[in-house]
Amino acid sequence: MINRPIQLENILRFRNTPELIKVITGVRRSGKSTMMQLYRRQLIDGGIPESAIIYVNFEDFRFRDITSADKLHDYILAIRPATGVSYIMLDEVQLVPDWEQAVNSLRLDRKNDIYLTGSNAAMLSGTLATLLSGRYVEIKILPLSFEEFAAFRHTRDKEITVTELFNRYLLDGGFPGLIDITGGSGTVNDYLTGILNTIIVKDIAAVGKVRDVDILRKIIDFASSNIGNYLTASKISGYLTSTGRKVTPDTVDSYLRLLEDAFVFYRAQRYNLKGKHLLKTNNKFYIVDLGLRNILTGVGGQDYGASLENIVFFELLRRGYQVCVGKYDDLEIDFVASKPDARMYIQVSATIMDENTRNRELKPLKALDDNYPKTLLTMDRLPYSDFEGIRQINIIDFLLSKTPL
Repeated sequence: MINRPIQLENILRFRNTPELIKVITGVRRSGKSTMMQLYRRQLIDGGIPESAIIYVNFEDFRFRDITSADKLHDYILAIRPATGVSYIMLDEVQLVPDWEQAVNSLRLDRKNDIYLTGSNAAMLSGTLATLLSGRYVEIKILPLSFEEFAAFRHTRDKEITVTELFNRYLLDGGFPGLIDITGGSGTVNDYLTGILNTIIVKDIAAVGKVRDVDILRKIIDFASSNIGNYLTASKISGYLTSTGRKVTPDTVDSYLRLLEDAFVFYRAQRYNLKGKHLLKTNNKFYIVDLGLRNILTGVGGQDYGASLENIVFFELLRRGYQVCVGKYDDLEIDFVASKPDARMYIQVSATIMDENTRNRELKPLKALDDNYPKTLLTMDRLPYSDFEGIRQINIIDFLLSKTPL
């Protein structure tokens, strides 16, 4: 079991908050169940009796008879201790019809500290949102960061270099299950293909009642091939129609929302830095894991810059930033990363050794007339790292060292 202390701490800080239901979300196989087990182990090591921890994984055949909210509610009440706090952990609870009613009822008892996991954001809307009205907190789990990936892979192969690890991360991605796979690229591809197919069938098609799975797959393929590019439903619709599969922009938009709900793609909205508002059109989409992208497109190392941009986007999310694409007049800033008390501007480029490339990447940052930090992330290792106040940082160094930007 892979230990992920930063993600575990995000759960631990909500321990003993019975007024809040803790909802752990993320793409399938990103490690949600493992985080629940790690949290369970932490509680036991801290002196909590095992009888006070109720863990149910609804993908486990042993719990196949829990098929309604009533049965879920009765099952928990039957096995929870009569006294003391009970830590109730329900894994993939959305598989139980009307589960929200049972969970909401259990929440009313202040002796129940409740944790849920789910692979689709739809569980946070509709009935749950209505019943709980702000009485839950979402804890997001992503696949392994490069720092985590490198640490676990290095313990198995101490001779591998950081550069080799990074190249492997670019190709395979960071699903935790990959750490135990030793059969080469063919085995990795089979594993990732299995994850992708399960996501499409269980977390998108079934949840969204998708009838035309072929169109869904074509939209996934197109979005995967265009990470970091501006996308609209009309653009995707036009492309698919040109290939002989006529589909309306509204249908494309609904499928994109399903892909976001399943945590496969994340949307980066454009932010007008002069007008100080979000723009509704021409968003960018980034895929949750590059291993999935390479299975879908076969791009691999041929689209190096886009892959680097994708990695940086998710690293910023892991560090707690809200991330948008910046627009300043006719110039684009790759990322505007914000927290309540901070903002920074980031450009991502494979290299700036060519003068024309360097000037192109620096131009948007130089045009900004405020004093927020400005950073250029590249794969270069330069003897100088300052361009008129704009810092250049090696991407691998940034990913491994938690270098503040």
